[in-house]
Amino acid sequence: MAEIHLVGTAHVSKKSIEEVRSAIEGFEPDVVGVELDRGRLTALTEETAEPSITDILKGGNFGQLLVQWVLTYIQQRIGAETGVKPGSEMLVAIEEAEAHQKPVALIDRDIRITLSRFWGKMGIWEKIKLIGALIYSLVSVEGQEIDVDEFTNQDVVSAAMEEFRKFSPRGAQALIDERDAYLAHQILMLGSRYDRVLAVVGAGHIQGVQRYLDAPETLPPLSTLTAGVKSLPWGKILGAAVTVLFILLIAAIAFSGLGLDVLLAALFYWIVINGVLSAVFTLMAGGHPLSAATAFAVSWLTSLNPMLAAGWFAAIVEAKVRKPAVGDFRKIIDAETFSEMRRIPLFRVVLVAALANVGSTLGTIAYFVFIFPVLGIDPAAVIGGGFSNMLGMLQAIF
Repeated sequence: MAEIHLVGTAHVSKKSIEEVRSAIEGFEPDVVGVELDRGRLTALTEETAEPSITDILKGGNFGQLLVQWVLTYIQQRIGAETGVKPGSEMLVAIEEAEAHQKPVALIDRDIRITLSRFWGKMGIWEKIKLIGALIYSLVSVEGQEIDVDEFTNQDVVSAAMEEFRKFSPRGAQALIDERDAYLAHQILMLGSRYDRVLAVVGAGHIQGVQRYLDAPETLPPLSTLTAGVKSLPWGKILGAAVTVLFILLIAAIAFSGLGLDVLLAALFYWIVINGVLSAVFTLMAGGHPLSAATAFAVSWLTSLNPMLAAGWFAAIVEAKVRKPAVGDFRKIIDAETFSEMRRIPLFRVVLVAALANVGSTLGTIAYFVFIFPVLGIDPAAVIGGGFSNMLGMLQAIF
């Protein structure tokens, strides 16, 4: 039976760096496992190839990408306050292991899988709350006194984990619980090959990993932790529902006998409400006026087609007018303030894409909420009379 020693760290703590060094010196492991995957290690140690703007736009996961960037920014800001680069303790673990001629194992799940499952598991309300919390964090992290060493205090960590579970139960499952299980799987596999295993993991994983190490039979199959999240395409379903609802509404007005002016007004407000809100949100993102004009021009149509999004078109124009440069990806990660981040063309393109879509969605909701009061008509009378007249016409034809 292998002897396994866990070291819990905070990713921006000088104290954690020293604890890692001491653990390797004192425990004398046969192998050192670190809570990194290949992609994160590469990002910490060398320049990586940046994705093209085309790849980013094709991916379409603008909200997920923004969340990733903002989380990285917050961690960078805390690291700047403490003078410790995020992930330094993991690099120290690798350096110390190599100095002692011990093998190093990367034991964390691929960050792309984690983020995909994290975003995919969360419901719409959880995502809205998360984005709101991140916006608040962007403001509150500036100039705030932070005792990073408290991040390794298990009482503090446990309380924080419980709060996160209340805030986002499904997000916590993907970000914490699943990774606890994945890390435990990897550590146990190392234990089958080495007598003394030292694993350096974030303090938030210590209790969960230890529970699995104490009762390996409770571990979920490894394949279930790396599979894609299967969920209904709610965006497309809701988009199709909006299209059907709009067509039925226009048909009801057309057959209600209210006149051509009311029908044209209903169409006019659909274009204006969708367009104005999408354009306003594009400008709020710092988008160019041409990008806002594009959002205005297409949002009425994209709201009727679940396969299209106003943000895509606005972002394409933004990328043409203010071309992202090589190195923008790194600049986003290294930005010292959110204002600085917003001035980076690549970040602004993604922000334009995300917020233009938000504006278009809000425009669609606003239309169905306010269209009848704006037109001054009774919805029950219009819908009832319109469909009754339509049915009568169809019966006369057939």
